Amino acid sequence: MAMAVPKLRFAPPQILAIGYAVLVLLGTLLLRLPAANHTGQPLPLIDAFFTATSAVCVTGLVVVDTGTFFNAFGQTVIIVLIQIGGLGFMTMATLFALVFQRRLSLRDRLLLQEAMNQGSVEGIVRLIRRVIYYSLAIEAVGALLFAIRLAFDMPLGRALYFGIFHSVSFFNNAGFDIFGDFRSLTDYADDPVMNLVSVGLIVSGGLGFIVLSDLADYRHKKKLSMHSKVVLSTTGLLILFGAVIILLFEWGNPGTLGGMDWGGRLWGALLQSVTPRTAGINSVDLTQLHQATHFLLLILMFIGASPGSTGGGIKTTTFAVTIGAMIAMMRGHEDVVFFRQRLARERILKALTIILLALALVIGVAMLLSATEGHDFMVVLFETTSAFGTVGLSLGLTPELSTFGKIMIALTMFAGRVGLLTLVYALKPRKTSEKFRYPEGKIIIG
Repeated sequence: MAMAVPKLRFAPPQILAIGYAVLVLLGTLLLRLPAANHTGQPLPLIDAFFTATSAVCVTGLVVVDTGTFFNAFGQTVIIVLIQIGGLGFMTMATLFALVFQRRLSLRDRLLLQEAMNQGSVEGIVRLIRRVIYYSLAIEAVGALLFAIRLAFDMPLGRALYFGIFHSVSFFNNAGFDIFGDFRSLTDYADDPVMNLVSVGLIVSGGLGFIVLSDLADYRHKKKLSMHSKVVLSTTGLLILFGAVIILLFEWGNPGTLGGMDWGGRLWGALLQSVTPRTAGINSVDLTQLHQATHFLLLILMFIGASPGSTGGGIKTTTFAVTIGAMIAMMRGHEDVVFFRQRLARERILKALTIILLALALVIGVAMLLSATEGHDFMVVLFETTSAFGTVGLSLGLTPELSTFGKIMIALTMFAGRVGLLTLVYALKPRKTSEKFRYPEGKIIIG
């Protein structure tokens, strides 16, 4: 009698982690092909793995120049990986299921709930439909605007190709560009069209699809959820704060904003304030920024985008909840209140957990790399935070990383994209119910 083979059953967090890992593996194999680059030689395995991880995790850190090293096939592989990684492979799987009119099971809906960081499965398919519609519509508008502007500098067909690539990359907060020689947007530092479209795409992708859906319904409902209000207010304040501080620090720096007119300085400060959250493009030479500005960008990268978005970091809501908890404690209030609504204590503990896990990861990896890579600690910390926040901003360390350094940064990007709590839940054993609670004790804090 044949023995029955036990079925492997994975929890939603495990499936998400495995799914992203499979995407990275597939991307590595495709980018390693000689047909994917101009040299006609296979890309070294570690470099193909690093680039695929950066694309799937919508980061933008690169070890070879995307615009000059990869040909049209290689760049197409990268942009497809960015699109799937940015929207989430479960979103793309749902798209195919909807196209072929396949009914989604409860397990599928639970996976989507985990992928979109939702509290329940109610309305999850409707949200996924909106995610797809909004993403394609915003990317199409961005591609058209980019193409119109770039058509003044290059042939129309090339301008359209550049428009599509950069619209998808910027909306998904990926930071990949194909302008060549690691230039990013430095040639368009004071160009209002390129800056405005870039900022619009980055902010749209970073707000999160829940917020975009809420904004679309505002015309009928005439109100926003507390989540949307917190995301919008926090995002606006961070952009304004970052732009003002960058202007103050870099106004007279001849290597960055100091060499521009007042209009260029404003656009440069705005883009540099938006892009750490977590787009990874730049219009000024980052290595010429003052160290104080580097530290500001590091903080913005660590905070990142918003939940359910194409960006990474600890997320704006995590940051807002922690600040709210601190203010409530300082004022002697028992509850954390946003917009006349009380926040559950579980949410505060989750926010603190995410911040501590993120700090442990970033500091731990930075300490390791400072010992193995032989670079200034600020440069190493900047690169590590950029990887965790899936940002893609670099001070030039990434192409010089050792094999060990590339692996560590790639794993940091993966952790940042999948989500630290999702990764912890995927690795931990099954949850067991507690049979009893210990008596309460006291400990002195502060």
